[in-house]
Amino acid sequence: MRCIAIDDEPIALSVIKAHAQKVPFLKLEATYVSATEALAYLQQRPIDLVFLDIKMPDITGVEVAKLIGKQASIISTTAFSEYALQGFELAVTDYLLKPITFPRFLQACTRAQEWKQKGVENEAPEFLFVKVSYDWERVNLRQLLYIEADDNYLTFHEPQRRILSRMTLSEAQEKLPGNRFVKVHRSYLVAMDKIEKIERHQVTLGGKAIPVSSAFRDNLLQRLL
Repeated sequence: MRCIAIDDEPIALSVIKAHAQKVPFLKLEATYVSATEALAYLQQRPIDLVFLDIKMPDITGVEVAKLIGKQASIISTTAFSEYALQGFELAVTDYLLKPITFPRFLQACTRAQEWKQKGVENEAPEFLFVKVSYDWERVNLRQLLYIEADDNYLTFHEPQRRILSRMTLSEAQEKLPGNRFVKVHRSYLVAMDKIEKIERHQVTLGGKAIPVSSAFRDNLLQRLL
């Protein structure tokens, strides 16, 4: 996998370079302290993977990631967990907290390689971090049954717990993989692979009956049948 690293701290780039040399399937082609120079490089050469610092002085890693788009997979790097969480909004492959250990670096690179081999480099992650009061909590998308909206709050329902977060249903839809979740009511998003029974005006999942409005019924059936 051809890759580059972008970080305004030369020491951090040295760490990534040293780690990359130990990974046989990685080829670190260049390192940049300037995000603008890195973007110019990406316009000229195709790259599989970018190690991207989130907090940089002139342009943030989040802004760089938006410019890169689907051109390459991204592993975000940062010394601050609150910045790392922003990466999940962009469906990055993984994030690494500094100081970056080699085992954790290798794990992230292996994940990127697996996604590349499957042809899903930009697949959404299997989890989502949502704001809960002043903290962030992880929602496991494979376990998530449904999302229930109440004004500007959402409740994420997993089999063993509920997570309440201040956000709208449309905001959640933008973050979730669209091939796995479907809107069945103005107040409900459900996981399609968790649906146990479809009735005229409701679906059942996790033993819970969720209403299906007529406005969304046809789309639900088209997605499932």
